[in-house]
Amino acid sequence: MAFLRLLQRKQDGEIVLREPTSDHVPAYAILSHTWGKKEEEVILQDMEVGADMTKVVRKAGWKKIEFCAKQAATDGLQYFWVDTCCIDKKNAVELGAAINSMFRWYQNAARCYVYLSDVSQPNTGADDQRAWEEAFRKSRWFTRGWTLQELIAPRLVDFFSLEGKRLRSKLSLESKIQEITGIAKNTLRGDLLSNFSIKERRSWAERRNTTIEEDEVYCLIGIFDVSMVLNYGERKDQAFRRLEEHIHKLNKGVDFDQFAVGLNLTSFPEATQFVAREKELSKMHELLYGHSSRSYIVLHGLGGIRKTQLAIEYIRRYKEKYTAIFWLNANDRDSLRLSFRDVAQQVLKYHPSTSLLAGVDLDDLDKVLYAVKAWLNLQKNTHWLMIYDNYDNPKIPGNLDRSAINIRQFLPQSDQGSAIITTRSSRVRQGRRVYIQKLLDIKEGLKILSNTSGRKDIADDPGAVELVKELDGLPLALSTAGVVVKAPDYEPTTRVLRSLTIYDIADHHRSDPTTEPGFELLRHANSLDDLWIQELTKDELNFNEAVALLCSFGLVNPDGALKQQFGSGGYSVHSCVHSWTVFVLNKEWDESFARLALRCVASKVPMRDETDSWMLQRRLLQHAVRQEQAILEDKVDIKGMQWALHKLGLLFSEQGKLAEAEAMYTRALQGKEEVLGPKHILTLNTVHNLGTLYSDQGKLAEAEAMYTRALQGCEEALGPKHISTLDTVNCLGALYSDQGKLAEAEAMYTRALQGCEEALGPKHISTLNTVHNLGALYSDQGKLAEAEAMYTRALQGCEEALGPKHISTLNTVNNLGALYSDQGKLAEAEAMYTRALQGYEEALGPKHISTLDTVHNLGALYSNQGKLAEAEAMCTRALQGFEEALGPKHISTLNTVHNLGELYSDQGKLAEAEAMYDRALQGYEDALSLELASSYLPALNTVFAFGDLFSRTDRKDMAKVMYNRALSGYATAQGPSSKRCRQLEDRLQALQVASAESKVGQDEFTEPGVANSRSLKRKLPS
Repeated sequence: MAFLRLLQRKQDGEIVLREPTSDHVPAYAILSHTWGKKEEEVILQDMEVGADMTKVVRKAGWKKIEFCAKQAATDGLQYFWVDTCCIDKKNAVELGAAINSMFRWYQNAARCYVYLSDVSQPNTGADDQRAWEEAFRKSRWFTRGWTLQELIAPRLVDFFSLEGKRLRSKLSLESKIQEITGIAKNTLRGDLLSNFSIKERRSWAERRNTTIEEDEVYCLIGIFDVSMVLNYGERKDQAFRRLEEHIHKLNKGVDFDQFAVGLNLTSFPEATQFVAREKELSKMHELLYGHSSRSYIVLHGLGGIRKTQLAIEYIRRYKEKYTAIFWLNANDRDSLRLSFRDVAQQVLKYHPSTSLLAGVDLDDLDKVLYAVKAWLNLQKNTHWLMIYDNYDNPKIPGNLDRSAINIRQFLPQSDQGSAIITTRSSRVRQGRRVYIQKLLDIKEGLKILSNTSGRKDIADDPGAVELVKELDGLPLALSTAGVVVKAPDYEPTTRVLRSLTIYDIADHHRSDPTTEPGFELLRHANSLDDLWIQELTKDELNFNEAVALLCSFGLVNPDGALKQQFGSGGYSVHSCVHSWTVFVLNKEWDESFARLALRCVASKVPMRDETDSWMLQRRLLQHAVRQEQAILEDKVDIKGMQWALHKLGLLFSEQGKLAEAEAMYTRALQGKEEVLGPKHILTLNTVHNLGTLYSDQGKLAEAEAMYTRALQGCEEALGPKHISTLDTVNCLGALYSDQGKLAEAEAMYTRALQGCEEALGPKHISTLNTVHNLGALYSDQGKLAEAEAMYTRALQGCEEALGPKHISTLNTVNNLGALYSDQGKLAEAEAMYTRALQGYEEALGPKHISTLDTVHNLGALYSNQGKLAEAEAMCTRALQGFEEALGPKHISTLNTVHNLGELYSDQGKLAEAEAMYDRALQGYEDALSLELASSYLPALNTVFAFGDLFSRTDRKDMAKVMYNRALSGYATAQGPSSKRCRQLEDRLQALQVASAESKVGQDEFTEPGVANSRSLKRKLPS
């Protein structure tokens, strides 16, 4: 890649050229625009030392450079790049290198600013998209060739009007951009361009043009990830031929011509209309393409799940990346051998002189098999794709069928090429496995039903919707049902479901049971008196034999989707079968079975620090919900089961179901106090966890009482340096921090950290949790450098010990985002918040408290960046989520209420802002008491914001009261010399000296919203 020459905006505002260097390239912004008159653009020579800047700044193009410099500075970036003046276009070598590197330059930019010189936003003070939307749609920027890569390559793209006002981001405008350009949303979101066919990528540029005809080709160099020598004057057609040659060499190898074979469509099965499966296709492409060694994958799943259709769709999309594609019928040995003869004939059709095949008797199928494999093994023949379809009878241990196939005999031996194997068996191991599960979106089922029935209005038919739900995402069943639905008098819940029952038993009986955690879940019941349970759980062999019998009747199926989703497999029961077992087979309640289920589920609940604990907890959650319902209805005898109730409380608490957790912990505590006594260590563990739960619920007084009781008990029973004692010390520190008692919090954290380092070492997760909490405390105290050091230590330790996607790691990532926001490093903060949000959504779901915390923080950040529409969307999502999960008066809910107030204030909606501030402040005082709220930082932020609002609305006396109240609180919490105290003193002084016409308000003093830095609290086992 060519050296990158950048522009630098110095502190005094001067813009200078930074010459290219091989050293580390600093973070930079990049400009995308359309050129005006050539003589009005600022070129490289205009920016060199000695140039007459008085002439340069009079050029029309200087306005764009000034805009880019100021916007970059707003985003915390000192350097930026503009194509008009950062490339020496008089130097042909440099120009060629720059064009070949430009896609990566845009891709590596921290920010891309699209300056639309033909889109104006009226200065009305309102953010009304309708005012500029039509001009945006018609903008010349969408018609130019070079701007295609400038739209696709950068991760963060913001659009600006002629006046330099931000319109929206690429993300928020993606639907509109897709309409204008025809480019898929996945492309705009940064999907690998190699996932899109050559034809589709070329289509993106069909309606675009360039000033020089050859540039219509050269502007696609980065889109296809190739390098080309520029040859202006060769004409567009010749340039396209050269581009295609480079693309084929990149995809198929330098010698692709001598191995190229056309598709034999007659060997492919008949394809029906394809629906969805985008994730599976993307995963297949990732596993199959671009590897130096051979890449085989196994598509496995139930019969009728459309594995064959998926393979056909993959070929349709990516056929241009392979020199040859061959389809083989792997249903039995004879079919495979005949398929290899078809391959030989196809190769000879295009390469009749191929020595390995030319002299082979095509009726001798064994020799044909050997010859085709030899041709595939040729050293330079590396870009072929073989599909072995319907390999449903594999020769594996336990399969005594003599007709079973050993597919190894039909695979080339060389370490090259690609292959797809489709099978119902979950035990085929000849490649990377991709589980094809049922369709999860009802819309996809309706689309299949519509396609096969020919009825376009199918989604409006309640009977059809009911049918799709009952067919549970099985594509073949849906296709079969479509034939029935063609009749105007069909009966969806009778005729089709009756057919499905036969289909389910007849077509799924081959699914192979596997040794999965179903046995692990039930083995905890093997101590009971029931002989049949003892026999079932004696060992995995007995368990698998029992499940194999159920599988053979189609009542149970191995569920590979669980393995993909949770990291370990299991078994699934069709919803119809499940309903039958609940409402028919087990119509009468069996209390002994209820206790058995409680024992099994509770025994599998993991602690938070265990590997993949969050995944296993999510998997157990629905089981736990059923257990809780039975317990609350007194349908289960819980005598002697206090440990199980504690475990359910732990599970509910970790998964954000706080009311359910409180119910379980309370019952567990009552039972333990009766059986073990109030000072037993297991009793104290539940007391400790109740303290953590109350803290999460915002019941800080109750939490403090529980923690204090737990700490006193642990010190008496275990000593002051025991790990359980230190865990409670750490949690008390977190509680004191939430209450605004920062000195007490620091003392607790320091004691916990010293104890953990002595007992466990500096890299233990308990030590790292305390390091994290100290970082949060230092941030609250305004000690930002110390906070960053603590967070960085905690993040490095968590990534090493737990991995980058563990919840503890993500918590620190989230808090680092809050810290960067406090430091004014907004780009870095956005990157941290985005990483945390993606991780939380994958691990915990979109409605979990941790996810909502980061949504809340992103809302505050967007508000600080002036992205008010995005900020309002985030804050509204967070508020709705918190109100549903925690209630309207929880601290996290109130923090978001505060931020919505700030957002409304920024938007000029002052009445709405005042209502939000009033709700937030009243809520803090109710939750914490007036005394504690007087030094609680989120409450002080609201008081501060109230002062600004009163000042802005000319209520000076009320503003002064609020400023003084906030000043007193910040002085107590952070010290009288803190940043906030200095700001408040400035405001109070301004109020005193201001004339009657002056105004002190948010236009002059803009403060960041509440960044919710969460402390980590460890929960103890039962």
